[in-house]
Parts: sequence; C-alpha cells; structure tokens
Amino acid sequence: MGGIRRGVRAASASSIEITFFYRGERCRERIRLKPTPANLKAAEKYKAAIEDSISKGTFNYLATFPESSKAEKYVERKGQILTVEVFLDAWLERQRKHVKASTFDGYRKIMLNILIPNFGNLKLDALKRATIRGWCHSLECGNKRISNILSPLRIALQEAVDDELIEMNPLYGWSYKRKEAVKEDDDVDPFSPDEQAIILASIDGQFHNLVQFALWTGLRTSEFIALEWGDIDWRRGSFRVSRAKTLAAKDPEVPKTKAGKRDVKLLEPALTALKEQKQHTRLHPSNRVFLNPHTGLPWTGDQQIRSFWTRALTQAKIRYRRPYQTRHTYASMMLSAGESPMWVAQQMGHSDWTMIARVYGRWIPDANPTAGNKALEVFVKTPALRHREAV
Repeated sequence: MGGIRRGVRAASASSIEITFFYRGERCRERIRLKPTPANLKAAEKYKAAIEDSISKGTFNYLATFPESSKAEKYVERKGQILTVEVFLDAWLERQRKHVKASTFDGYRKIMLNILIPNFGNLKLDALKRATIRGWCHSLECGNKRISNILSPLRIALQEAVDDELIEMNPLYGWSYKRKEAVKEDDDVDPFSPDEQAIILASIDGQFHNLVQFALWTGLRTSEFIALEWGDIDWRRGSFRVSRAKTLAAKDPEVPKTKAGKRDVKLLEPALTALKEQKQHTRLHPSNRVFLNPHTGLPWTGDQQIRSFWTRALTQAKIRYRRPYQTRHTYASMMLSAGESPMWVAQQMGHSDWTMIARVYGRWIPDANPTAGNKALEVFVKTPALRHREAV
C-alpha cells in the first residue's frame, strides 16, 4: 500500500474512508472509489484539501458530502437541507390557527395544487427569484392570478427568513408583472331595470326575497347568507353587517377588513323583501334571515345559491351572469342615480371611494349644468363685480 496513510483507509472493496476533525469532532466519511494504491493516494490529497479549507474557514460540509448523515448537523441554515414541500406543509398547518377558514382554504389550494407540485422537491435555500420568475413566465394566466399565487409564498418565505432557515426572501420587494393587453371588458355587467323585473317575476317565495334584497343592498353572497334577524334595526331602517359565511368555514366569520363591518341603509325594496321573509324564517332556531328553501336550513355557501340562481335566469331567459353581479347592479344603480360615491363605498364595505371610482366610474354622472355656480356666487361674483355686470 506504499506506507502508512493517516486518516485514510480501505473501507470496503468499493469505498475509501477518510477521517478528519471538524469543529472539535472526529468525522468519518466514505468516498466511492476502489481502494487501489492510486486512489488511496488521491484520497490523501482530498483529505489534505478538506483540512486546508477547514483551517481557512471555507469548508462546506453539505457541499462536500451531500449524502452524509452528519451534513445536517453542520449546515449554517436548515433551509439548505429542508425541502420546499416539507417547509410549506408545516407552514400551512401553522396558519390553520391564525387565519380565517376561508383564507386558510385559499392558502391550502395554492400550496397543495400549485406551489408544492412545482417547487416541492427543491431545497428551500435553492428556491431563488430567477427560478420563480422563469416559472411565472410559463404560466398562462394574468398578473392578478400570479400575484394571488405568490402572495402566500411571499408570506411563508418571510417567515423562513425570520426563523433563520434561509438568509433572504427571494420575493421581498419584488412582484411579477408581464405586459398585458388592455382589457376591452371588465367583470362589471349589471342587470338592467327590465332584466331585474323579469328575473323577480320568474321566481317567488324565499328566493324572490333573497334576490330582491341582494339587488338593493349590494351585499356579497357570503354576507347576506350570514345575516341574522338580530342584525336588523327596524326603527332606524338599517342593518348591521358583522359576519360572513363561506363554504370553507364551519361557522360565520368576521369580515376581513374594518370597513367590512358596517351599517347598511334599508332602501324600500330591500325593506319590503325582509318584511315578506319574516313569515318564512323569523322563528327559525338559527336566527338566519335567509334559508335554503329546499332544505329549510341555513345556506352553506355560494355554490348552493348558484344552483338556484342558474335555474332562475334560465327560466327568465336572461343572459347568464354570476350572482355577484347583483352587487355590481346595486353600485351602478346608486351611482347612476347620483348618490355620493363615498356613501356607496361605505354601504358596500370599502374603506374609501377610490375603488368605486375605478370600477364603477362609467356610472358616475358628469357634473350637472349648475355645478360650480355656488362657488362663483361666494368667491367670484363680489358686490363690485355684480355692480359692473348690472351697468
């Protein structure tokens, strides 16, 4: 064998073992080489190179021996050995106790159906911005959808930074944007007064009351199916929105935003719908205003509503639009009638009226012919100016 080789020996017919000290501990690792004299000599040089890098502080155990059981012990950050799948699974489970059920359900679908299938096998530390950007390039969806996908990933990766699993969040301060063609149409497609009348004439009973109430309050589906009789203030002619019910949540949950919890004015058609509904559900033990007419139980989510809605529009021979268009219909009616955008925003649960102006701007009427006259009277038409005009 050409003499004594310290720290290098034949471990088997197909491997060589080298021994060295790292961070005060004796380490033994195997190299897959036949223990021939030439290979043993090469192993000595390899061991010497390792010891040199250890003395210089540049030795990377994981990079040198990626399959070693000891590598995990010496990594600087656990993200070097933790897979994206394992990390996201654990992160998702932690969120269950901290976010609303509907939010958790959204996270779960994105993680399990999209992110883990695409990135799960990567080491967490290897998930870089370039990798994510390249993947985004391949997606056949719009910027908004991509942003919704990356949002929980960004939150999870920031937690990985905070827990010192990785050094930096590849999504911090960055969002993916691709050039998109200007959309000719948006999702706002309200029902005309004639269409509303035809729809309401084609249905009766509890569902008639529900649809009429939705058209004249602008509530989200999750909000009006969670409405309770105790929320109605008959004296003031208003009701309180303080909860929402989604399919993902077992029980109604509080609104996502502060503005979502609000008092809404009962306009006459909505008030009439409630009065008609009292005979059906006022004494129901759930205290819910609107119940599923087929089961006599509270609605579980928008899917049940959609089934009734589809049949109603088919029967009325009205072009199909999703139930959420009742909300858009309410906004368009209020704005086209000249109601204040700020008031409409408050009624609909928006924190300010900028979203109303952006989405429903086409229904906000131009200033009336007399707009500005009051300011002229106060600030421009001074007594002296009026005197000159009279001369």
